[in-house]
Amino acid sequence: MKASAFAPGSIGNVGPGFDVLGLAIGGIGVRVEVELIAGEAPAVVVGGRDADSIPTDPRKNAAAIAAASMLRRMGSGGAVAVRIDCGLPVAGGMGASGASSAAGAFAAALAAGGEAPTSEVILAALDGEAAVAGRHLDNVAPSILGGLVLSRSVDPLDVVALPAVAPWHLALVTPQVRIETRHARSILPESSVRREWVQQMANAVGVSAAFARGDGALLLRALDDVYAEPRRAKLIPRFAEVKRAALEAGALGCSISGSGPTIFAIAPDDAAARNVAAAMQNAFGDIESSAHVGPIDRQGARRVEESAP
Repeated sequence: MKASAFAPGSIGNVGPGFDVLGLAIGGIGVRVEVELIAGEAPAVVVGGRDADSIPTDPRKNAAAIAAASMLRRMGSGGAVAVRIDCGLPVAGGMGASGASSAAGAFAAALAAGGEAPTSEVILAALDGEAAVAGRHLDNVAPSILGGLVLSRSVDPLDVVALPAVAPWHLALVTPQVRIETRHARSILPESSVRREWVQQMANAVGVSAAFARGDGALLLRALDDVYAEPRRAKLIPRFAEVKRAALEAGALGCSISGSGPTIFAIAPDDAAARNVAAAMQNAFGDIESSAHVGPIDRQGARRVEESAP
């Protein structure tokens, strides 16, 4: 049996929601094909963006690890042959490993012919993500569920899909800088002073409330990361200038996507998001960058027909 799935990229943290909030990105992600086979798992076939940076060893590849974990959870024997078409930058802060893991787990469940519980798909995908980027859900969960997702707990698993009522659009700009997730996490302190974490909690709740109410003014006030952003900004050239340009161009908020180097902004609509993306790229000056503009992906991981491009 063989099946293909697509999972969207994601914005981890969504500003102040460090490790607990994630937002699915429309129009960009990872497609994974999983085929059930007998014998040993072959090398993973990888194509698409940054293909040379993605491991082909199935023991080190996030999608293959997630697919194998999904089969074990479903009680299915055998191995998997995996093909990946990656549309996301690797180590770019758009959840490439999370989307790969999500699509791998989802495709494996389809190939095994069963409708696995969403919780099992998430846990299988988490196994893939943990092997590459660490055991956190803020990318995996939105890639599977779509929309804005709260990952309240990893163990025991507790994820909550949050309402996102406004037709907001996303502008993401990725400079040609590579930041490894593990390094970006290593520069963050294990603890912080009380006023910092109190403000961070207030801002994270404010972001969730802004999405639930479609309140752009609240989002502009609340999308303020006082923990990770000040410490990671130095890893991204011209970050302050790019953020300022996004807000001056009409963004409802702007911050680092995941561990970076991608910077994301939220805008009222598609036209505004395109203007914001152009302003952000212009602010990078002579630093080469790529941009993606799209809606919030509200579907998450889904089957892809074999004939689809």
